[in-house]
Order: sequence, then C-alpha cells, then structure tokens
Amino acid sequence: MTTAHLDIAVTRYDNTRGLFDGSVAFDGLDVTLHSPAIPEIFAGLVSGRFDVAEFGLTHYLRARDTGSPDLVAIPVFPARAFRHSSIFVNTSKAITGPADLTGRTIGEFGMYGQDSGIWAKGILSDDYGFAPEHNRWIIGGLETPLPAPFAFTTHPHPDAVEVGFAPPGRTLAEMLDRGEIDALFASNAPTPYLAGSPNIAPLFPDHEARERDWYRRTGIFPMMHTIVARRELFEARPTLSRTLFDGFLTAKNVAAQRYREMRKLFQVTTMVPWMYHLFEENQALFPQDWFPYGTAANRTALETFLRYSHEQGLSAASHTVDELFAEELRNT
Repeated sequence: MTTAHLDIAVTRYDNTRGLFDGSVAFDGLDVTLHSPAIPEIFAGLVSGRFDVAEFGLTHYLRARDTGSPDLVAIPVFPARAFRHSSIFVNTSKAITGPADLTGRTIGEFGMYGQDSGIWAKGILSDDYGFAPEHNRWIIGGLETPLPAPFAFTTHPHPDAVEVGFAPPGRTLAEMLDRGEIDALFASNAPTPYLAGSPNIAPLFPDHEARERDWYRRTGIFPMMHTIVARRELFEARPTLSRTLFDGFLTAKNVAAQRYREMRKLFQVTTMVPWMYHLFEENQALFPQDWFPYGTAANRTALETFLRYSHEQGLSAASHTVDELFAEELRNT
C-alpha cells in the first residue's frame, strides 16, 4: 500500500544521506525529499509546504504552547552538537570566563532562545551560575542582515530579560568583530573568526576538553532538532509514524556502520587528518550507538532541554518527554 504523496524536508546530513541517494527508502511511501536552508525548512513546515520536516525543538515547544496541537514529533534527532564551543567573545572586552559575561551585551541568531542558545545558557547556568536576565540580548542575522525576527515562530521571553534587535543592515558577526556586542551565542562559527580575526575568540579555548568532561558527567549529547509532521497524517495512516521512524533510523544506522567499516581504512573516506584517531577516541567515550534515536536513550537529554527551556522562561512547565512524540513511538 502506498500513501498519498508526501513532501519531506531535512538537511543532507550524513545520517540522512541514504534517503537522498536512494539506498534507504520509507517503506510503502511515495515521497519527495527537499533540503533547502534550515530556516526555509522550518518555515515550510509551518506554512504547509512540507508534510514532514526537520524542526527545532524550541519551535516545536512554542507551537504546542500556543495551542497548535496539529504538529506531532517522532523521536528522530538528526542534528546534535556540543555547545561550549558555540560561545564567542570580543577579545577587547576582558572576558576570560563565564563570570565575565555578567552585564554584557550578547548576540543571538534569529530569536532569543534558539535551540543552541537554550543549551548553551542552560549549561552555563548549571555549571557556572550564569543568569541570562543579567545581560542585554541582541537578535539578528549572523552573516546576513535579518529584517525581522523569524516569522514562523513565536518570540516569548521573560520580562526581566532585555531583548533588542540588530540595527538595519547589520549582522551579529560584524558587530562582534567591531566590539559592538561583547559576546555571541551562535549555532555556527562567525565568518570573521574563521578568517582569523584577532577580535574574536571562543569563550572556552579548551572547549573540547570541557565538552568531553560535561558528557562524562551528564551522558548528554545535545540535540537541536527533531522530525515533525501534521497530526492529521498520522490519524489517516496509523502506521505512518513507525514507517517514518524506521526510515530515518535505518539511514542513520547505515551512516554509523560506514564509519565503523572505514576503521580498517583509517577513515580515508574523509579529508580530515587523524580522523581515525578521533573516531577511536570517541569509541572509548561513547556507547556503541553514539547518535541514538527513540525516547529511551534520549530521555535524560530531552528532560534537560525541557528544564532549560522552562527555566529560561520560554516554555510551559507541564511538558513531559512522552507527550511530545507520536503515541506509537513512546516506548522506542
């Protein structure tokens, strides 16, 4: 049995490559895969352009908080990143550690409380006592001026948090480089930093060591996005959530197995020197499935994200992990 045509939008990660090259299929589904820029994916899901799409966890929570129960997630998490490494500072501002962020003007891409920002603020709060309300936040585009905050989501923030918007035609990357903001919580590294600007540095130069220590203590590999579809699709075809989950899971497992098999070739399928050593080092730290899907292996990470989101005044207190996902997949 083949369902009506579905438009599915997701980034071309290595864990989704098999879906795009045809080596992995969604059983019995007639689909077209799309991979525009992430903001376009998110906006396309909300507008109805896409039936199934990658979606930021914070956007999903906000949709639910504003009475939009028509969106339902499946416990697939295609994008993960540790976030000590995503905080940058201007080198002229005498910021040498988290304590020096108090009272500063900090940039954040697109909105206050995007997925990477929620994780970074929460981690700093847990480990260093960071309090976002003690700062002024500037929202804008990272490399391209953003005329207005993202229209596909809501923009809550506590009254105690001062949130402004970047001046017209300005980007957060250039504002950080010029010292017009003191720090930046980013999902991507700013271009001036990558180009070698002496004006920008990571808050934690030893971020990898800190991230590894944080993982040892928490067991959390932070996820940013999940996969979301409209409830009516699941109601019309009760097996759809499982079919989607299995397709994404298979594509991810194929990618993971590719890394394991390339150990014997010293990971020469990548252009990164010493990738073999990095993979071996990670094998010693992470479980066999280091990029898990499903609710069981991700419960601690999800509960932590929900706590951070609530503590930062961005979502309701009543969310539980199980209520977020299609009922058929709550025991995965």
